[in-house]
Amino acid sequence: MRRIALAVIAPIAVVTLAAMIWLWPSDGVDVPDQPGSAEQFTGEILAVDTEECPEQLADEVNGCGTATVLVTEGADQDEEIAVPLPNGPGAPTVAEGDDMVLIETTSPDGKAFAIVDHQRSTGLWVLMAAFALALIAFGRWRGLTAMAGLAVTFALLLLFVVPAILAGEPPLLVAIVGSCAIMLTVLYLTHGFTLSTTVAVLGTLTSLTLTGLLSAVAVGALHLTGVVDDLSASVGVSQGVNTEGLLLAGIVIGSLGVLDDVTVTQAATVTELARANPSYGWGQLYRAGSRVGRSHIASVVNTIILAYAGSSLPLLILIVANNESLGAVVTDQIIAQEIVRSVVATLGLIAAVPLTTGLAALAFRKDT
Repeated sequence: MRRIALAVIAPIAVVTLAAMIWLWPSDGVDVPDQPGSAEQFTGEILAVDTEECPEQLADEVNGCGTATVLVTEGADQDEEIAVPLPNGPGAPTVAEGDDMVLIETTSPDGKAFAIVDHQRSTGLWVLMAAFALALIAFGRWRGLTAMAGLAVTFALLLLFVVPAILAGEPPLLVAIVGSCAIMLTVLYLTHGFTLSTTVAVLGTLTSLTLTGLLSAVAVGALHLTGVVDDLSASVGVSQGVNTEGLLLAGIVIGSLGVLDDVTVTQAATVTELARANPSYGWGQLYRAGSRVGRSHIASVVNTIILAYAGSSLPLLILIVANNESLGAVVTDQIIAQEIVRSVVATLGLIAAVPLTTGLAALAFRKDT
């Protein structure tokens, strides 16, 4: 079984590496400047001077007045500037001592400054440090390898997947190749070069292929374009990205995270069953592992639905607020797209359980 598994994994790894080299943007990515883009810099609010508004503001957040800001980074570093208090939907609430992100624009009247957001880098670094310490303290060596796997995932997404899509490569092909690279690297890095990990890799690869095929069929059959908001439309128009392909790529990459969770769990479950009961044959291992898999799938499916619903909650509120019928809400492209994501990911998970459990039972069965 080890020889058979390696005979399958080795060619997959070679093909994945060759595909990455072929798709890798050779000359970098030239991102066109967006019209109206402005330079960003950071600053600290020294004082807030409020005054009575001449008229009622529709979306009042900070009221009227100005904030005195000390520029801490940028061309005007160490200078104090007066900036109007931000108001409107999503405007940040400001107070003395806050670190803010500002933009500078140039007009016939001279330079103009505006506060656009809070500067969160310090807080994010503290949060990430707490995450890393907790993971390593609990998982020890396994937690450290998990952190390394997470770093590899981000590196492949930011250095290969996104630049390749921006360079004009087919998003679905890039997502499949990137997902295979992430899967092969992260699973072995995190769980070691064991037969159990190899079984999980084979189960993940097969289920991921099925997920990609199902997503392509579903998106094509339902005529989904991938354009559901200003952000996706902007990506398609300004960057020239195929939004339908981007939707497929998102489904594949999003499914990978849940698929490897299920396949690793199933492979590890069957491995422990075989160790606890060395007399078990293929059928006994498969049935026992499948019972665990059914319970896992039942909980993971709800997790998938809630994750997609949570990310689309503002859109759901807007659609339901229009007092549309249930049929109109469900068939709306925004909701239909999320339904396709959830259903396709679930079908891939359902296929992953018997595939991985069967392979693991075959690998760890008692020879008779």
